Amino acid sequence: MSSSSSLLVRGYEVVIGFETHAQLSTRSKIFSRAATAFGAEPNTQACAVDLALPGTLPVMNRAAVERAIRFGLSVGSHIAESSVFARKNYFYPDLPKGYQISQFEIPVVQGGEVSFFLGTEKKTVRLVRAHLEEDAGKSLHEDFVGQSGIDLNRAGTPLLEIVTEPDIRSSAEAVAYARELHKIVTWIGICDGNMQEGSFRCDANVSVRKPGAPLGTRREIKNLNSFKFMQQAIDYEVRWQIEQIEDGHKIQQATVLFDPDTGETRAMRTKEDAADYRYFPDPDLPPLVIARSWVDEVKASMPELPRAMAERFVQQYGLPEYDATTLTQSPAMAAYFEAVARGSGQAKMASNWIMGDVSRRLNAEEGDMTRVPVDADTLAALLRRIADGTVSNNAAKQVMDALWKGEGSGEAGVDAIIEAKGLKQVSDTGALEAIIDEVMAANAEMVAQFRAGKEKAFNALVGQAMKASKGKANPQQVNDLLRQKLG
Repeated sequence: MSSSSSLLVRGYEVVIGFETHAQLSTRSKIFSRAATAFGAEPNTQACAVDLALPGTLPVMNRAAVERAIRFGLSVGSHIAESSVFARKNYFYPDLPKGYQISQFEIPVVQGGEVSFFLGTEKKTVRLVRAHLEEDAGKSLHEDFVGQSGIDLNRAGTPLLEIVTEPDIRSSAEAVAYARELHKIVTWIGICDGNMQEGSFRCDANVSVRKPGAPLGTRREIKNLNSFKFMQQAIDYEVRWQIEQIEDGHKIQQATVLFDPDTGETRAMRTKEDAADYRYFPDPDLPPLVIARSWVDEVKASMPELPRAMAERFVQQYGLPEYDATTLTQSPAMAAYFEAVARGSGQAKMASNWIMGDVSRRLNAEEGDMTRVPVDADTLAALLRRIADGTVSNNAAKQVMDALWKGEGSGEAGVDAIIEAKGLKQVSDTGALEAIIDEVMAANAEMVAQFRAGKEKAFNALVGQAMKASKGKANPQQVNDLLRQKLG
């Protein structure tokens, strides 16, 4: 469960559980050999099995099962040795069979947890399960006046539905959880994570209650496909539910949609319970049996997981846990950090620069770590120049401006920019002593205040010395020399 006490909204506790559909990165569908490529012409990637034509039988896609195993291993779940597929019965035009093949009583992935940071506070959300199922098709309304079109390309696309306990207590926490889950599924390569194309879709079950009261009636916000809309939708739904309760109304269980244009949720249908779907075991599919040897084989092929890598960064580089977790947001960021840390010998400085200056620049350009124009060797060279006192941290940012624009690379490029812009830090003791002597002579009152015990006067004198050197003096040397001269 979350590690801290819940935040209250107008005296109410917010309770959120998540169901996330991650589209698995297989080339073919979960029970047929039809392709899963995005963007094909409508109904060109639906075969006889997907259309549920008489006489067709589903055949399990081994690659989909392998991806489910990878996910279970990545979040510390139990991988069921035997799991069962069921028919989830409901009638909708984009579901040709009139039922969806899913897992109900015995899912393939059971339990587990996802940990993440909200600010600097560590949170943990427990998972109930993750089960395999097929996607439905898509109803199209925009291009048909008074009619709807049906595209069955998505019918049968393999999904892993990941379900949490109701452990989340705020919209911010919900977004942090969703981002962490998105990181995991993309890191291990089971899902491309493209929210715009529907590869990673989140449903938030939201309810409110007075602290200590039983769980309230939940409403499910369907198909949240951006982190920004996710937070807006949950915040609106929480406010709406509280207002309804305070006006004397009861919350009715329902499925709702979020309209980003109005910023509001609206009811789509009354929420069904499991009994409404009349689940029963699929007679065409035998139990899914997973041998322990297969699990071990998948485990051996797994990349280093972000959680394990973050722990290694703490041990190997002496980083705070928050830094280590932030730097393992993507394989590209982690690899970049390690290359800079090794090349500079300054792990904490590398962490600060990547989480700070580099990330800020990328965010401004809406880029990611795969598009950093300054390679790791070049940033490492710049950090070495900060560490050896050649440039101050502030001057190094000016060097970074030039490097970001492509004005140089490597150690030679860094040194050339420092020289051309006159950014070299003054570290000559004789020159610094002369500056300090002048500052002390011109600020006798500050000197007297410091000697009378006012520490703030010392900082003012340091500032005067830095100003006199036009910001080029080595700050640490200025501090040391000034304290010596002040006695």
